[in-house]
Amino acid sequence: MEVKKDSNSMRSHYCGHLTVKQCDLQVSLCGWVAKTRDHGGVIFIDLRDISGRAQIVCNPEDHEVFSLAEKVRNEYCLRVVGRVRNRPQGSENANLASGFVEVVCSKLEILNTSKTPPFPLDDSSINENTRLANRVIDLRTEQMQNNILLRHNFIKEVRAFLNGSDFIDIETPVLTKSTPEGARDFLVGSRINRGEFFALPQSPQLFKQLLMIAGFDRYYQITKCFRDEDLRADRQPEFTQIDCETTFLNELEIRAVFEEMIATVFLKVSNVQLERPFKVLTYKEAIENFGTDKPDLRINLSLCEISEIVKNIEFKIFADAARSGGKVSVLRVPGGGSIRIHKMDIQKAIFTAIGISDEEARDKFGFLLDALSYGAPPHGGIAFGLDRLVALLCNAPSIRDVI
Repeated sequence: MEVKKDSNSMRSHYCGHLTVKQCDLQVSLCGWVAKTRDHGGVIFIDLRDISGRAQIVCNPEDHEVFSLAEKVRNEYCLRVVGRVRNRPQGSENANLASGFVEVVCSKLEILNTSKTPPFPLDDSSINENTRLANRVIDLRTEQMQNNILLRHNFIKEVRAFLNGSDFIDIETPVLTKSTPEGARDFLVGSRINRGEFFALPQSPQLFKQLLMIAGFDRYYQITKCFRDEDLRADRQPEFTQIDCETTFLNELEIRAVFEEMIATVFLKVSNVQLERPFKVLTYKEAIENFGTDKPDLRINLSLCEISEIVKNIEFKIFADAARSGGKVSVLRVPGGGSIRIHKMDIQKAIFTAIGISDEEARDKFGFLLDALSYGAPPHGGIAFGLDRLVALLCNAPSIRDVI
């Protein structure tokens, strides 16, 4: 991060960027008070900004500066002008990038005062409801700022990879038509057409298929999606998706592209070397071994079928199920990417198979059926939950810790 260094600048440097290279240089810093300490008449202020902290020294010999420093409290917003010097031997803090220097204050401005925050910013035990109710203060904490910066870097590297792989970033509509999907829609009333509603997209799935039919070859979008479902650690109504689609690639080729993307981004952002090739599970393997199509392979538990063993036991719930042809199992990441339907007759047959009549298909998906009739190419793609990936790298318990 660079800042202007002319005489009219409010700030010449970021707090966390000060090093011994700036010794004897006069600097201007802006930020928030993380902590104040009075050591034998000398007041020390830890000034914090997005880059880190700087130690400010206010000496009693400078009466104007010192009298203002006595009024300063945590989270006051300040501007400090002073000269950088080495910290006295033995008082260095190797845990901070700026921990070998301090700024002797010659001018102190209180840009704004602050109420006492509802919780200490260095307390990691505050419950989520309190944090969310005071989100501005929560976002000032070191953990949240680190998380958001990591998210920024993650998105930057995803874009760099996809742009370098000839993907085209295309925005798709947010106000759209409601179509049957996996969750409930959020609806937005139309002022012009009374009694009619737009739906917020659960994903850009249909739009990206139309883009492939239109010939854009490789598409991506880092986009907001909306699903009306209950809050969980890994779910919330509004979330962000890395949405991708390609033409003329088979499933193995699609997986190879996005395995390379994930491996590259994890390495560049967090220096995490992922084991490759990624493990691939078929849907059948996932259901039989884990009972779900999205198992967490970090948990070393799988299912083992015991139908034959329990057929003749006295516990009727198990025995009856096994005797009637059911399956009894006890508890002892799938690959990704899929190929879409690109032929209209197959799409119509699928609609019929899942109970959608021709009339309903035409009403809800007519635009797709029409598009498929114009030489639609073989196409497929994938979508990643950005919030979940970043939470994984941050070791955060909830995706709301990275949003």
